[in-house]
Amino acid sequence: MHGRPRKAPVPEDEAASAAKAEKLRALQSQVLSNHRHKIYTEEALELSTRLVEINPECYTAWNYRKLAFEHNLTRSDSNPNSVKSILEEELRVVEIALRQNFKSYSAWHHRKWVLSKRHSSIEKELWLLEKFQSADPRNFHAWSYRRFIAALMDRSDVDELEYTQNLIDKNISNYSAWHNRSVLLSNLMKKNVEGFTEKDEVLTKEYELVREALFTDEDDQSGWFYHLWLLDQTVKAKSPLLVSSWPAHGSDLILFQDRCLDASSSPFNIFQFDSGTFPLILYFSQAVEGVNSSTVNVEYGSNLNQGLVWKPLSTYKSRAAQAWITQLSFPNADLHSLEAYPVEITVGHCQGIISSSGFHYSQSSHFVFTVRVQPVKKELKEGSGVEKISWTDENFYLCEPHFVESNLVAWFHQLCLKNEHEPVANAWQVKIIEEEMKHFCMLSDCKIGKLTLARLLTAYDALMSSGKLVHSQEILGLYIDLMKLDPPHYQYYKNEHSVVLLQQVMSSRESLLSRCFHYRDLTSSSRGYPMCLRLNKLSLSRIGSFAKLLWVQMLDLSHNELQSIEGLEALQLLIHLSLSENKLSSFTALEPLRQLKSLKSLDISYNEIGARSIDTTRYLCSSPLSNSIGNEWEQDRILVDGVSMTNYWEAFFVLKGLNLTQLDVVGNAIADENFTLFLVRVLPTLKWLDGVQLNLF
Repeated sequence: MHGRPRKAPVPEDEAASAAKAEKLRALQSQVLSNHRHKIYTEEALELSTRLVEINPECYTAWNYRKLAFEHNLTRSDSNPNSVKSILEEELRVVEIALRQNFKSYSAWHHRKWVLSKRHSSIEKELWLLEKFQSADPRNFHAWSYRRFIAALMDRSDVDELEYTQNLIDKNISNYSAWHNRSVLLSNLMKKNVEGFTEKDEVLTKEYELVREALFTDEDDQSGWFYHLWLLDQTVKAKSPLLVSSWPAHGSDLILFQDRCLDASSSPFNIFQFDSGTFPLILYFSQAVEGVNSSTVNVEYGSNLNQGLVWKPLSTYKSRAAQAWITQLSFPNADLHSLEAYPVEITVGHCQGIISSSGFHYSQSSHFVFTVRVQPVKKELKEGSGVEKISWTDENFYLCEPHFVESNLVAWFHQLCLKNEHEPVANAWQVKIIEEEMKHFCMLSDCKIGKLTLARLLTAYDALMSSGKLVHSQEILGLYIDLMKLDPPHYQYYKNEHSVVLLQQVMSSRESLLSRCFHYRDLTSSSRGYPMCLRLNKLSLSRIGSFAKLLWVQMLDLSHNELQSIEGLEALQLLIHLSLSENKLSSFTALEPLRQLKSLKSLDISYNEIGARSIDTTRYLCSSPLSNSIGNEWEQDRILVDGVSMTNYWEAFFVLKGLNLTQLDVVGNAIADENFTLFLVRVLPTLKWLDGVQLNLF
């Protein structure tokens, strides 16, 4: 409870608690017996009343009372007095339970259930809420119940907004009141209620209100959270947008089915796929669902959506994702020709794509690219072995400007789609952000003032849509200051710093070019490799800017501070990936790799995998046999050659299904002889392990 100090137990209290627990167990046993035998007598109900008065969180007792309630209503023969008596008794029991614990989920839920039957008066409810909210003004259970009651009473959002304002005036630290205000204002603006039709006027007044609170007590967090909500309302587009795709609009692709690439060709439009298909990837500004052949038209030769299956790219079992993928077949090209085949994509020509927040993709987007197929060089392909990738610096050299500049200029502008329907920043948005930036420069000495200023500067750069982060250095400096001022939240500031830094790298072709390298294999100069984007040694703890990374086939993220690679699943073209020397502590942090089916070489050496206990934060059980994805586990593979596979179940789920030819795991606590044997069994395509060539027969 807010403001109530904890007291250390004394022996007398412990003895009393033991006696109370014994009594509670006996009472609970009686109620469960009555529940099981469907006994709904007055004596049985009295026992359940005593139980919920002592323990309001006993949801089984409340469920029993629901059944008893329905049973007794059926027997009342619609007698108004009998119905009223039954309802009043049930509400009385709930009120007693709430007085025992006014934050009981089960009790509040049961009271909602009773009133939803619409048999009783709700006039008393606001009075009761006044009592509970006086006891704890920030009780979010009571606030949620108040919204429920207001809806039942058809009480206007304007009246509720006034009530919320009164409580904020009494106590600016009332976080729940600020939150309720955000809910009410969202409804009022969405419904275009009189006085709330002009979003700029509404938000301007709200900024003034919360600013008063912040300057009254800069250390109180309630107002700061509300300010963050206002900032989100100011800059965030409601409807999702298609922000990037691969292939990009206007690109001219040359596709290979072998690994003998011409290294002298442009590195921006040559791609190799073994399967005879290539991916089509759509990347949205928000997670969306409903991407399918009805909402996305693909015109490719004589085919129109023929046999295309769209899949969300997400590590969660969700129908919504920012990135979606389908596979297109290579055209049936003449082996001696490089004929261009146009592909036209139309997204959102009919409704169906919808964001997680319930907003539709409302504008149609159209883009075109061409595909050419390079004949397979069979004489080179036959007998060609799998060569080892070495990530040492001497094997990489910067792309010569004269070699890539002409291609880079055109290609850089293709990275993200130019949506003609993309909203342009309104003057009021820019004015509000500029005004807030002026005010919060005065609070830049306190940590939360610095954080808000960093967010405002980020929002301002996003609104200007110039593609360049004008304030990036200032934002990075603010996050560096915050890491020093507020060590308990160091990781959050570090993550935000990493996202801005990566945006800065991707914001101009000059900065991007400085990170683009050719891979030079000293043992075989005849074989071409894709361009490598080296984002190593940047101290990144989090990665982002995925909309601008969809083209990457070779990525170096080594010597950073990554603890997860969330979002990397969108990079479906990845063939070579280095995550060496980061802070990855388990294979669950590598779960996005499961969806990178083109991946051939992976370096996760010198991380912290196996140094800690198994990470169960993502999997709520300690064994794959009872996990939600445990059906992938093969019973006959639990023990192979004396190696217990259950010791490596996280690795099994991440690596199984990948066609890796090279893997480096040395330098991790998990890497021992047994794990090596495990890897060889799970990855039959593996040719190189920790720099050593495998001789498998």
